[in-house]
Amino acid sequence: LEVNPRASRTVPFVAKATGVAVAKLAAQVMAGASLGDFDLKADKRDHVAVKEAVFPFARFPGVDIMLGPEMRSTGEVMGLDVTFDRAFLKAQIACSADLPEEGTVFVSVKDADKTAVTDVAREMSALGYQIMATSGTARHLEGAGIPVEYVKKVREGRPHIVDAMMSGRVQLVFNTTEGAKAIADSFSLRRGALNQSIPYYTTVKGAACAVGAIKAMRKGRLEVAPLQSYFKSGF
Repeated sequence: LEVNPRASRTVPFVAKATGVAVAKLAAQVMAGASLGDFDLKADKRDHVAVKEAVFPFARFPGVDIMLGPEMRSTGEVMGLDVTFDRAFLKAQIACSADLPEEGTVFVSVKDADKTAVTDVAREMSALGYQIMATSGTARHLEGAGIPVEYVKKVREGRPHIVDAMMSGRVQLVFNTTEGAKAIADSFSLRRGALNQSIPYYTTVKGAACAVGAIKAMRKGRLEVAPLQSYFKSGF
């Protein structure tokens, strides 16, 4: 996988996040100017900017939402605020991932993530959410003292997790998987979440960010401010 600062995506984001017109400066440097000609300062930023990709999966029936090395996003959004949790929440709202204020969270993770997801599930339970999980994850969470409702995987027969999603019993999904067979078996789960517009996080880190965003959401309204108000100076 490659990570590179594309001029059409990352550079505009950095410019808006920092208040520095980096493309303008780069053009002047390419034309012969020196970086010393500009009053560039390493100012401390008092805000956080979060970039989130927007995917068009809902427009293509049968397409798997599992990500790979190819580019699938059709756009990006920015969440900007004074804390990461609030900025992440704004980014989720902007890309139409509406985090639920209550309800049931389905948790099913690969073995390597079971320990890490325990704290995430415990926080969600403490916030008043019900936890639903498939057998392996359910046993692990129960062993950690977290109340959990067991639900079948699709291949285990009905009623299964997709049935629960279709009936409106699931409002949020935390799911990680690995291996060709496991990925293939969980395809209907991902499509079910997409079809029902259920927010879906495929990493434990993403799930933890979602928990932080939900906490921020419960603390009160989000404020909207002009982009320029976040910067003390700029180009």
